[in-house]
Amino acid sequence: MTSATVKAAIRALEQPERASFVSRYFKTHPGQYGQGDVFLGLSMPQQHVIARQFSHLSMAETERLVQDPYHECRMVGLLIWVLQSKSSGPLQQQELAERYVRNRQFVNNWDLVDSSCPTVLGLPMLTGDRSMLYELAAQEHLWSQRMAIVTTLTFIRKRQFGDTFALAELLLNHPHDLIHKAIGWMLREVGKRDQPALDEFLRDHIRQLPRTALRYAIERHEPTQRQALLNL
Repeated sequence: MTSATVKAAIRALEQPERASFVSRYFKTHPGQYGQGDVFLGLSMPQQHVIARQFSHLSMAETERLVQDPYHECRMVGLLIWVLQSKSSGPLQQQELAERYVRNRQFVNNWDLVDSSCPTVLGLPMLTGDRSMLYELAAQEHLWSQRMAIVTTLTFIRKRQFGDTFALAELLLNHPHDLIHKAIGWMLREVGKRDQPALDEFLRDHIRQLPRTALRYAIERHEPTQRQALLNL
C-alpha cells in the first residue's frame, strides 16, 4: 500500500464544480490566507471514509500525502495520522507528533489544523511536555499559532484549562481574525465545562480580548450577560 494508491482513490472522487466553490470558501486567491491551495472537491465524509480505508498506511507513505499539493490529499493524510495516534501507544504518538510539527508548513489551512492537531499533538501532551505549544505560539506563522491554541481542546476535555488561558493571553494581540476565532472557540469550550473559570479570565482580559474572540467565547452566556460583556 502506497500514497499513490490512496491518491488514486481520492482522485476517483474528484468533483471539479465543487472544487471551484471550495477554493473560494478557503480563500485561495492572491493575498488571502489560503493563497495557492488547490482542491479536488471531495466532501469531508468522503475524506473520512478514505482515511479509515487506508488507516494502516505506513507513517512515511502517509507523510507523502501530507506533503501533497492537493488539499484533500493532505487532509486524508492528516486524518490517517489522527486514527493512528488514537490507536497507538505513547512512543508512536510522540513520533507522529514530531513528524506533524516537522510538516506543519503543509498543514496550511484552518480545517487541516482543526481536524488534526487536538489529537496528533494533544494526545501525547496530555501526560507529556507541552512546551512545544509555546514554541509554536511564538512563531511568526499563522498556522503554527493556530495549532498552539486549538491543540488545547484535548486538555479542555480533561478539564485542564491552564494552557488554554496562558496561550490565549500570549495571542491576545494577534492581528489575524483566524486566531481571534480560535481563541474564542477554546474559551467557549472552557465555559461549557466551567463558566466561572471563563468569567474570571474574561474579567481580567476583556478590554484586550479581540471582539471576535469575545463574541465566540460568550455565545453560551445568557443574552443579558452577553450584552453587558460586549458593552465593556
